[in-house]
Amino acid sequence: MDRDQLNVAVRDALAERAEPVSRLGYFCAPFRPAHGPLSDRVIKTYRGGRDPEVLSLLAERHDAYAACLRDAGVNLPETQFLVLEEIGFRRPVIVQQALPPETMLRDMLLASDLDRAIALLDQTAISIAAFWQAVADRPERIGYHPSIRNFAMGADGPIFFDTFPPLIGYSRAEMGKLLLRFSESALIRGIGPVLPERIRAIQDEWYSPAGTIVGLIGSAVRLRPEDEVALLAWGREFAETHVSGAMKDEVLAELDAPPRLPAIWTTTRRILGLEGKPNV
Repeated sequence: MDRDQLNVAVRDALAERAEPVSRLGYFCAPFRPAHGPLSDRVIKTYRGGRDPEVLSLLAERHDAYAACLRDAGVNLPETQFLVLEEIGFRRPVIVQQALPPETMLRDMLLASDLDRAIALLDQTAISIAAFWQAVADRPERIGYHPSIRNFAMGADGPIFFDTFPPLIGYSRAEMGKLLLRFSESALIRGIGPVLPERIRAIQDEWYSPAGTIVGLIGSAVRLRPEDEVALLAWGREFAETHVSGAMKDEVLAELDAPPRLPAIWTTTRRILGLEGKPNV
């Protein structure tokens, strides 16, 4: 369908919004329409506003980020970004090809035996390392948020589906402002200007190649605490065989003990009242 038809279909879907497919997001609660032309899509709506310059740049950066991910070899579902014109404000929306629930990596890791879980994690970690290698020479500030919750597993390997915020071209300070601007929590938006560094710190792991690998390992350990020893051993072996240089040293330095979720994230999730699971 063309852009005008997509706008109409999104408006119709929003008018009959179904139950969200997840309540764990910092920015939105994505949902999948029960019927209609977008019933095979997930719709993610974000906080609207009256700042057209911010939203126009956001749209531009989102397109650039989706292209960057694909150019780096990331398997990304069909993803479209649009800005809906509302009365007095504009609302950013992402429409994305839905993925089968049984392919969600988190659920697969829980259902698998240890050997299969490690094989899944290995595929995912290899894809993360490959992304960082692919973007290493690009001039823009580029980030990646490859948490277990942001992956599905297809026949050809990991499928990544988190493109918001677009982690390309924004400085740390600018991204900190976006984290405030698009947070669904009025409390976060209220305390952010008072504690700006705490909000800015949310993004730091996304821009750290070693941090994203350590984050994956830590999430796996929290998801399957009974397999902590084996998962940490896998993490060390992965770093030794698939990572090199300073990144390898950084990863290994964090694996003497199970990596913990950064305090800023646990605090933020409590403030937002997000549903938690063992790997959060």
